[in-house]
Amino acid sequence: MNIQSALLYGRSQLTPHSPTPQLDARLLLEHLLDVPHSYLVVHHDQPLTTEQKQQYEQLLERAQQQEPIPYITGNAPFFDFELHVTPAVLIPRPETEQLVETAVAYAQHHNAQTAVDVGTGSGCMAIALARFLPDLQVTAVDISPAALAIAQQNAQRLAPNRIQFQESDVLHAVTGPVDMIVANLPYVTSGEWQSLADGVKLHEPALALDGGEDGLELIRRLLEQAATRLRPNGAIFLEIGWQQGQSAQAEAQRCFPQASVTVLPDYAGHDRIVKIVIE
Repeated sequence: MNIQSALLYGRSQLTPHSPTPQLDARLLLEHLLDVPHSYLVVHHDQPLTTEQKQQYEQLLERAQQQEPIPYITGNAPFFDFELHVTPAVLIPRPETEQLVETAVAYAQHHNAQTAVDVGTGSGCMAIALARFLPDLQVTAVDISPAALAIAQQNAQRLAPNRIQFQESDVLHAVTGPVDMIVANLPYVTSGEWQSLADGVKLHEPALALDGGEDGLELIRRLLEQAATRLRPNGAIFLEIGWQQGQSAQAEAQRCFPQASVTVLPDYAGHDRIVKIVIE
């Protein structure tokens, strides 16, 4: 079996289990051989050793069991960098990149000096903010020590000496005041939990997904606490479930009656980001 035939074999094995079998097969082989995509193209006729073939088959078996590819390879892309991920943290999604872009635009326009990433997980948002905004003071908090360890590891490599980390239940450990709060807190409702894909439900951390009965349990607590920690003229950016736009907007307006509250769609046109600007 050479590289080309291994890719074809991997795709055939993953086709019933994945919407992107060709990509998944390639990512697994790149991980196994520790090479970039270009190497697979140029060296398509390079044979695999017996050991490599066995290891590749083992990786494919894990993927067939719906284990997410980023957990198998230990890496997930976010913007232009790669994050180390384990089942202790949520795998970053493209929607969260959009939240960061929205926050960065606000920070640049309003000269924000300080930001807190609540429920940082892999550290993806805190790291992106630090990289996009070199003068921003970034604090990242999470209730999970295991998640914080992953986030700190990522930050040491991708944004060294730029982020302060604290173990905190929402904003309990944050004294403020801060200019900007960003958060991708759990927002899956109790009713939605059972319908999640097995790859998500069985492998990603429930702590980072389960938002309670209406999916807004943690978001509601964050908003209530933010009222005493956000600087005047500050802003909050929240990722929400696609059916939560109206209810999340109402909660935000309840906690910040004088604020401008906007629900922004994701690239698929679904409600995804709540932007709260204190006026």
